[in-house]
Amino acid sequence: MENILTPLIEQRADPHIYRHTDGYYYFVASVPEYDRIELRRAPTIAGLADAEKVTVWRKPDTGPYSELVWAPELHFNQGAWYVYFAAAPSREIKYKLFQHRMYAISTAAANPLEGEWEFKGQIDTGIDTFCLDATTFTHKDQLYYVWAQKDNAIEGNSNIYIAPMKTPWQLGGEPVMLSKPEFDWEIRGFWVNEGPSILKKNGKIFLSYSASATDENYAMGLLWADENADVLDPKSWTKAKEPVLQTCFEHKVYGPGHNSFTVADDGETVMLVYHARTYTEIIGDPLWNPDRHTYVKPLKWDEQGMPVFGKPSIA
Repeated sequence: MENILTPLIEQRADPHIYRHTDGYYYFVASVPEYDRIELRRAPTIAGLADAEKVTVWRKPDTGPYSELVWAPELHFNQGAWYVYFAAAPSREIKYKLFQHRMYAISTAAANPLEGEWEFKGQIDTGIDTFCLDATTFTHKDQLYYVWAQKDNAIEGNSNIYIAPMKTPWQLGGEPVMLSKPEFDWEIRGFWVNEGPSILKKNGKIFLSYSASATDENYAMGLLWADENADVLDPKSWTKAKEPVLQTCFEHKVYGPGHNSFTVADDGETVMLVYHARTYTEIIGDPLWNPDRHTYVKPLKWDEQGMPVFGKPSIA
């Protein structure tokens, strides 16, 4: 039982850690109450565990984004900070889905924990369906938006899409679908592709994502494209047929997923950030179970330059 990781931060799902040019690590995640966006920062990854928590935005009592604030991500795009998140008008389920849409807030402050945050509104993809889990990345001077969304013509809860951005809060092109639930391990409990995250390394662009229900069936998949390929062409992307990270029953770490990537203090070692549970017997609706914890571990690489995720419980 050596090397079993303990959580970095307990009761924080959908974790996102970003290391900025100021040398600080910034952390944001879903809070169990789903009612606010909370940031913290520290000069080390380990320091995030006990860092001060600052609420920078709280949901209104009513309106289209007044419930279930999910999966915020903090990005520094084109000279300002942005948090991308999903929220719903109510807890009502329609057509077997929640009613989330995606939104953004922004601040130009050097330290986002001290900034005045402006609500930038909904990020409209041109498709008026359930959507969530937005991330962004810049490649060859173009900002891209990657997210999960329902297509009413495709079986399941959500697929993975990409589009170029005109501004950090507006799309500049049509959504392109890169992945949909199709393999057995992607359709356990629910048909889901969600939680995309981008990593550029070794001449490739890697896109990790999560699949299946958010219990012990939750697992991570991987797409990749050559860095010189057209990222808006689905044919540029290869999809792994097997999960790259999944439940480790041996060490009792269940449903790893909704990851992000950051870099270690050395500025080179890629760190995998993800959430997982430590038990499977969830009483009541898993949505309200707070015990998805944030874990961090170094990513390894094979001789072909591909990431090796290993097991969630082993560093």
